[in-house]
Parts: sequence; structure tokens; C-alpha cells
Amino acid sequence: MIHFDSDYMAGALPEIMQRLIDTNLEETSGYGTDEYTRRAKELIKSACGNDNSQVYFLVGGTQTNKTVIDTLLERYEGVVAADTGHINVHESGAIENSGHKVIALPSYEGKVKAEDVDSYLTSFFADETYAHMNIPGALYISFPTEYGTLYSKEELSAISKVCRKWDKALYVDGARLGYGLVAEGNDVTLKDLSTLTDVFYIGGTKQGALFGEAVVVNSESKRFANFTTIIKMHGALLAKGRLLGVQFETLFADGLYTRAAKNAVELAMKLQSGFIDKGYQPAIASPTNQQFFKLPNEVIDRLSKIATFEYWGPRGENESMVRFVCSWATTAGAVEKLLAAL
Repeated sequence: MIHFDSDYMAGALPEIMQRLIDTNLEETSGYGTDEYTRRAKELIKSACGNDNSQVYFLVGGTQTNKTVIDTLLERYEGVVAADTGHINVHESGAIENSGHKVIALPSYEGKVKAEDVDSYLTSFFADETYAHMNIPGALYISFPTEYGTLYSKEELSAISKVCRKWDKALYVDGARLGYGLVAEGNDVTLKDLSTLTDVFYIGGTKQGALFGEAVVVNSESKRFANFTTIIKMHGALLAKGRLLGVQFETLFADGLYTRAAKNAVELAMKLQSGFIDKGYQPAIASPTNQQFFKLPNEVIDRLSKIATFEYWGPRGENESMVRFVCSWATTAGAVEKLLAAL
């Protein structure tokens, strides 16, 4: 079988595994106070072009979203997100479990529009009874989105402007950030994210690390003054923190993060072209490692004999939406085998 279910099916990049082996018997201080973690933070800040940013490492995406959003919000506040946003759909109510409501806005292929956010906030605060409502305190978006689509720099700038107009934090989920940064047509950089957002994270779990996400805090808000304590309070502070430091140091020391992402995106584009050549148009125009197609059920059943992939929603009567995901570990041979079966 070949696998296109997700981008975290294989273990880790060989370079990371080797580095973990090479440093395995070293004894270092815990909780991210080691030299590997310090160097990883400096490399990330350099890549972001912002020496004033603060970098923190957590283990997984849902844990990161819950911890960051809980830090950004007052007890009485909720977080605005696209109705298709990961925190609204696929995180088992983790945000609500922390006492904050997810306030869903309409999405367009996974994205929210700046004018919709502005309109919502205008209407909300124009209502004289808003004190009885769940007050929006931050905006959550994903880059890439859950549909593999990207915000342009113009779109991201407009969203950032609205958030600053209303004094609301902008938080970007970057679980697949690298795949978006290397996509053809993308004009958003790490430096842009550092200036246009309050907080974003650089995903490792889905991009070649065994586990780990790097949270980059750009805001000078006092909320993050004791963020390490808040991370610990959420049970998210890894005692063997150097395991995160070693991985992100390896990813950012010589461009490995970008190279690994390019492999996935290049093969995803080959997969997309192959489907188009055989008469199947993408259901969503994704330039990243996630590809979506609405296929006849008989085609899905035939492909399922040699490949694993995911339904994107319930199975339809005659045709269904499915998702194919390429990763740093996907091979050209796997894509060729899938296309041959198609």
C-alpha cells in the first residue's frame, strides 16, 4: 500500500533522527533551557528577521492552539475563526474545553475575508447588549488553510489592519506553514508573518520532525510575560525540552525545513497534474501539499485497493470528496503508482 492520508505518517527526517542519535547520551538541563534549544530559537528569530520575537516550543498542534488562544483571551472572550477552521472542526472542542467559545464566520475555500471580520466586529460592538454576549478577543486563521489554500500578502495585511483597528490579536496556525511558504504563487514570508501577526507557529510535526511546534510571539503584550509558566500550567512543557531544540535546530540550520517542504509540494503538483490529465479537476485550487478531488465512488474504491487517503466529508451516493496529502516522505514512485491506478 501507498499512503496519502496525512503528512505525519512517517517518523522523521533522517537528518533529525541522526542528530537525535548523535546527541542521545548527552546530559542537558531540562524544560528548554539547554544550548540546543537556545540555538534553535536564535535560528528561527533570524529566519523571521525579528530579534525582538520570542520563541517557545510545544509538542503538538492542538496543544499549541489551546495554550496560545487561552493566553490571548480574557476569561469572558472567544476567538473568531473560519467555520472550516481546525479549532472549530477537528480539535474535539479543545478551545471550548478551556472556557472560550469559537465564533465561526463564513469561509471561502478555507479563508476568511477582512471585510467580513470588520463587519462582524462593527455589528457586535454596535449592539448595546453586547455585554451579555461572548466578546471576540482574537482572530484565528491557518496558513495554509485546512483546504490547502493560501492568503496573499495583501489579504493578510488587510486582516492584520482590521485586527489592529479593533485591538484584537491575530494568531496564525502554521501546522503546515513550510508547505505554504514554498508554494508557487505565494508572496508571504516568515518576515511578513513576524510583522503582521501577534503570534504564529511553525509546524514541525507535519513537516519532518518527530513532534514539535515552534510558537513565535511578536506581540509585546504582557499576556506572554510568563508564557513558560502558562505552558507548564497546560501540561505542555516538555521536561526533555532539548528533544525539541535538537529537532528545530536541525530543521533551520541549513534550510532543511524548506527543502523538505519543497519535496512535498512538488510531488503534490505532479499528482494534481496527473489527475487533470486523466480528466479529474481539483475540487479546490490548492497550490500546497493537500489536494482535493470529487471522484466517482467506483474510482475511489479502485484506488483504495492500492492506496490510503481520506474522505473529506461523508461518502456520497455516486461521488465523494477525497483528500490526498503529500509529505516530506512521499516518493515520486508512490505518486506514479497512484496515477497509474487512476
